[in-house]
Amino acid sequence: MREVLQSTAGSLARVIGLGYVPASHRTVPGIRIFRAFLTRFRQSEMTQGKSRVFSGIQPSGDLHIGNYLGAIKNWVALTETYDCIYCIVDLHAVTIPYQPDELQARIQELAIGVLASGLDPERCTLFVQSAVPEHAELQWLLNTVTPLGELSRMTQFKDKSGRVDTINAGLLNYPVLQAADILLYLADRVPVGEDQAQHLELTREIARRWNGRFGEYFPEPQALIGGGKRILGLDGASKMSKSQNNVIPLLADEQELWSVIRTAVTDPARVRRDDPGNPDVCNVFSLHGFFTSEEERAEIDGLCRTAGIGCVDCKKRLTANMAAELAPIQARAAELRAHPDRVGEILREGARRARAIASVTLGNVYERMGLERHES
Repeated sequence: MREVLQSTAGSLARVIGLGYVPASHRTVPGIRIFRAFLTRFRQSEMTQGKSRVFSGIQPSGDLHIGNYLGAIKNWVALTETYDCIYCIVDLHAVTIPYQPDELQARIQELAIGVLASGLDPERCTLFVQSAVPEHAELQWLLNTVTPLGELSRMTQFKDKSGRVDTINAGLLNYPVLQAADILLYLADRVPVGEDQAQHLELTREIARRWNGRFGEYFPEPQALIGGGKRILGLDGASKMSKSQNNVIPLLADEQELWSVIRTAVTDPARVRRDDPGNPDVCNVFSLHGFFTSEEERAEIDGLCRTAGIGCVDCKKRLTANMAAELAPIQARAAELRAHPDRVGEILREGARRARAIASVTLGNVYERMGLERHES
């Protein structure tokens, strides 16, 4: 009976196109192969004919409006058109100083925020990076074709290394892990903002170099234009970021929203209430573009230019409109916090789906590189 099951499992793997069959799937009679079959069948129904998108987000603190507008709303929209794989990139997060005892809570809170913002785990794959060890494994292999000079020229490396006393190797190799994240799933689309365009181009270069040495396999992922908007922070000068202390929290109530929005920089030339303003250079007005109706924005524009409305009133309107859009998200977040096991199961199921793909990719990479993969 054991031999029959093993033979059936092997045949099943070939029929469903698993290609490389990991040792762990071969050694347990039928069970793991069948589970892989169910996962791949489910994914094939969900992804047939779709290009694959990969994107990740760091658990670096509470979600803010920059995350929501710059990434998460786009993530939700992309699930309509693409096979989307989304990752909470905790391995990236440990390349800079952090509190280990806070990391798991940050991962959980980030997952809650993303799900509450409308991401449907039935229409995409959401998981934690470290739950799929193939990410780190592929990064090491890609290191062997990555030029050191390219890493040292990365703008983000120069920026981040200037903020720390000691530069660790993880910070330098950060873009290689990003490349592994994307290539592990053979993703051909990546939503990027302007600050990540250089990293995506390096991913493409790494794919070309690996393909040139070991044979054509990895796609060269293309940027998804329109994704990854750069949202300015409260200072109106730099990207909204926890490290810049210029964020508007996503899950804040209206009172807390007002306490931070009231400090936002507006038109620097408007000194007095009766000075006419210029909405074109006001970051508060630019945020109205995401939360305020077209009709009301046109009204604010006209009143600002004629000093018919002051900056405080403009900020109050933004606060009210923002609170109205965010209220359902906050309600869903409260519901998810009350059921943490549900969030954990979503992430575990996402990791199972991700590993079904990652294991196949890494097996093929090992084979092409002349290595033998030993799985427990």
